[in-house]
Amino acid sequence: MSTSTVTTPAPADRPADERKASPRGARRRGESSPLARLTSHGILIVASLIALFPVAWLVFLSLGPDKDDYLRPGGIWGKMTLDNYSFVLQNTNFFDWLKSSLIVSLGTTVIGVLVAATTGYAVSRMRFPGYRKFMWVLLVTQMFPVAVLMVPMYQILSDLQLIDSYLGLVLVYCSTAVPYCAWLMKGYFDTIPFEIDEAGRVDGLTPFGTFARLILPLAKPGLAVAAFYSFITAFGEVAFATTFMLDDEKYTLAVGLQSFVSEHDAQRNLMAATAVLIAIPVSAFFYLVQKNLVTGLTAGGTKG
Repeated sequence: MSTSTVTTPAPADRPADERKASPRGARRRGESSPLARLTSHGILIVASLIALFPVAWLVFLSLGPDKDDYLRPGGIWGKMTLDNYSFVLQNTNFFDWLKSSLIVSLGTTVIGVLVAATTGYAVSRMRFPGYRKFMWVLLVTQMFPVAVLMVPMYQILSDLQLIDSYLGLVLVYCSTAVPYCAWLMKGYFDTIPFEIDEAGRVDGLTPFGTFARLILPLAKPGLAVAAFYSFITAFGEVAFATTFMLDDEKYTLAVGLQSFVSEHDAQRNLMAATAVLIAIPVSAFFYLVQKNLVTGLTAGGTKG
């Protein structure tokens, strides 16, 4: 009995016509061409420049010493100075405005996020009578313009003796921020599995204990978006703050910014410098929440 061994030729020993052609310049699936990458990068660069130009222009105008330099911006190059910033910080109520803005904005953020989170969780997990209509009612409240809400809100705050108080302004801003944030949080809570709630109840937690100890830690991205929206809503609002705050020491930054413009004069150089200083707290707050911001903005759209 004899055995024979069959030897398979190595790829290098096979004839050229049996080898599969693999072109060196072939692109893998899903890989874009160099021209497409160049075009997309160019579009992104142009879009970034367009977005940054207003900010850079504002900073540039804030360095001009004269109030009419915005009419002749080319002349600013030879006389740039930081005197506008020194004047705003030393000769105005900027720090009082900053204190008022932070009190109102942080108060709106804390109360608004707490109310929105509990509301969104209740609608997401509990099926009480009229829960769908309740969410639509919250949405309808966003459709009323500020001019329509001004008079009834002023009357309510007057009856509660909350005119010219931080608490009154915080409650007004919460009425604007909570409806949107409740919808946002409801969509985010819908993406968290119900099994987590059931596991919490098996471990003996109350519904609120489950919400506070298990659900909220998983909802940090959604909470970050709600907090950022509430903060921005309160920080940059003008109409309500102008109407409900009477003491100039309680003005917010957005209202104090208007003090540089009067009927017969407009100190636009000081206004530009103040606007740049106003952007610093917002940028700092954005830096704190930006890690969770993108995740929170996109997560609520996957379910619900």
